[in-house]
Amino acid sequence: MPATFIGVRHHSPACARLVGDTIAALRPAFVLVEGPADMNDRIGELLLGHELPIAVFSSYRDEERHAGSWAPFCEYSPEWVALHAARDAGADVRFIDLPAWHEALAGRENRYSDAEERYEEAIDRLCTSFAVDNVDALWDHLFEIEPAAGLEDRLAAYFDLLRGESEAGAGDRAREEYMARWVRAAQRDAGERPVVVVTGGFHRPALIRLAAQEDAGADWPEAPVLPAGAVGGSYLVPYSFRRLDAFDGYQSGMPSPEYYQRLWESGPDRAAEGLVAAVVERLRAKRQRASTADLIAARACAAGLATVRGHASPARTDILDGLSAALVQDALDEPLPWATRGRLRAGTHPVVVEMVAALSGERVGRLHPGTPLPPLVHDVTAAIEREGLAVAGTVAVALTSADGLRRSRMLHQLRVLAIPGFVRRRGPATGIDPVLDEQWTVTDHEHRLPALIEAGAYGATLEQAAAAHIAERIAAAGGKVGVLAGALFDAALCGTGRLSDRVLQDLRLGIAAAQELGELGHLLGVLLALWRHDRLLGTAGSAALDAVIVAAHDRVLWLAEGARGAALPADPARIGAIVALRDTARHGGPGVDREAAAATMARVAAAAEAPPDLRGAAFGFGWALGEPDDPLRAVRGAGGPVALGDWLAGVFGVAREEVLHADGVLDLLDEIVSGLGPDDFLIALPALRQAFAYFPPRERETIAGHVLQRRGHRGSGRALLRRPAADPQVLARAAALEARVDSALARQGLLR
Repeated sequence: MPATFIGVRHHSPACARLVGDTIAALRPAFVLVEGPADMNDRIGELLLGHELPIAVFSSYRDEERHAGSWAPFCEYSPEWVALHAARDAGADVRFIDLPAWHEALAGRENRYSDAEERYEEAIDRLCTSFAVDNVDALWDHLFEIEPAAGLEDRLAAYFDLLRGESEAGAGDRAREEYMARWVRAAQRDAGERPVVVVTGGFHRPALIRLAAQEDAGADWPEAPVLPAGAVGGSYLVPYSFRRLDAFDGYQSGMPSPEYYQRLWESGPDRAAEGLVAAVVERLRAKRQRASTADLIAARACAAGLATVRGHASPARTDILDGLSAALVQDALDEPLPWATRGRLRAGTHPVVVEMVAALSGERVGRLHPGTPLPPLVHDVTAAIEREGLAVAGTVAVALTSADGLRRSRMLHQLRVLAIPGFVRRRGPATGIDPVLDEQWTVTDHEHRLPALIEAGAYGATLEQAAAAHIAERIAAAGGKVGVLAGALFDAALCGTGRLSDRVLQDLRLGIAAAQELGELGHLLGVLLALWRHDRLLGTAGSAALDAVIVAAHDRVLWLAEGARGAALPADPARIGAIVALRDTARHGGPGVDREAAAATMARVAAAAEAPPDLRGAAFGFGWALGEPDDPLRAVRGAGGPVALGDWLAGVFGVAREEVLHADGVLDLLDEIVSGLGPDDFLIALPALRQAFAYFPPRERETIAGHVLQRRGHRGSGRALLRRPAADPQVLARAAALEARVDSALARQGLLR
């Protein structure tokens, strides 16, 4: 008997009703549903009695590809209705699509992402023909609000037009050929009983054609298995209406899930009435103006718009437009979000935001207690109980004890995996921070279980999962050195100091691709701190970190020598990179080439085209390491007022102590600054202030006292450091202006 093909839009109440009614009427032998075939032996898990929405979360990891995908279900999802209607009709129900990890679905986070997004041209023509803004309004106009009579024929015509004569992509072709094999096998074994096929409407025309190919074979397909070396699996997870909503970035289906839930439960008229009231109640709870008159006006406006637009009952956009007309009194900076698709834009009117939130809803799914869970969930649950973290509250952790360090590492592993409910309030920010305790806030978060199930893709235990997640971050960082630095420090906090050869290779590749000198210098500083001092976290003296330090050190040298920009202002991050080089030369391991570093810095210090602060920092590098350069000669050759302060910033940042203790340097600086004319001083002043900021207050007091002694005054210099009544730059500009006025008056003979 020929199969009955029902093409649906995912999460459509109209399609869900059609599927349920068709299966109940035909009582087929097989119901075939678009879904992951590797879940066929576990369909019973979906029928346990969950509170919807839920989703099938599938994960995949190998050395080249990491992927995660969701197949969500709510009460009005046609696929969900098909599963339950098939059970009630005594039919054999099977999923017939490729697994989510298969290459045919690569890059797709959601199995049910609709084909309308891929075939916009046909949708645009239909929207123009029916005078609606987008596919959501078009769908409501054609199917959700229209009478149910003739729905199957209207859907078939719609999806045939959508598919047209265009060729599907390689991924869709592979999926359709695979699904067609299931259909042919079911038709062979069904005998005289019907077969019902429920798939996305875009696939329906191709499946009808492919299933009719008699010479294509009719054996039941095997579900593909994971390739060798890959790990992955599928588990049910609680989902939420917010994650399901297109306004929150969901790839597929219908926006405003709370509206469609009410439409499914009670029909369009009651759904419209209930949601207008819900919006007004929400606004009142937020202390936004929403009177009874506004409520009446919104309902009247929605009903009027429905009549004008030819709707038997108010549709979703009729409700939203009616509410906005009644409640929004201000000019809008952004278009109404339901006129487009996607996330809400920044600047959306707050009343509109609350309207969208009310139609989105706050429902959160809950799994049946008997639902199988990945090993990570059990491992974390046991660890939380064992460490006494099952009760919400503030947790103090002493890093100096073995118990405290173990608890800290577990909490950081949860944090790295983004498990909600574990927030660190205080603790060390680098490997050398003199902070020996942490403070955490633990809460029983409602999204903890879904997050743990999804994190189970990384490993069976908490330590394995955190290590795999950090390795993935490092592999994906590319040249983003800040990401590498954060991932490495997280590895230390999690106690995963032993990095695999693959992770080390990814680190070296990321360092080799780095282009920002300042960021790479920061990474080098973090690496060196962990290698030198971090006995607390267990990374001190690590040979693995030593190798990465050498790679970062050499890359910093290369970037520094290639830097250009003689007019660039001082950059603290750039200076910090040379500080990291200095510390690596002083304290790094035997693999650090100190002679190469000294030679490179000498060339940078003499490069006229290099930024002044980098030239000064390079000179300070040699000075700090005892190179026999003449600092007085170098200061005299620093440049004019434009470059002087920036050059000094580099010197002070790298060789501050040498400046303070070298004979004659402070005297020479005093002479140079005192010798600047008013205009030159005004030019040099901002950079000079930035340069001297590298000295802490006590050392600035020492410098000020030296300046006083040179002028025959006694005192510590503290008086010179008091905050002036006015900004020194304002005073300098005022003095320059007065000088110009005096000069003009003198030229005119008006100055006495």
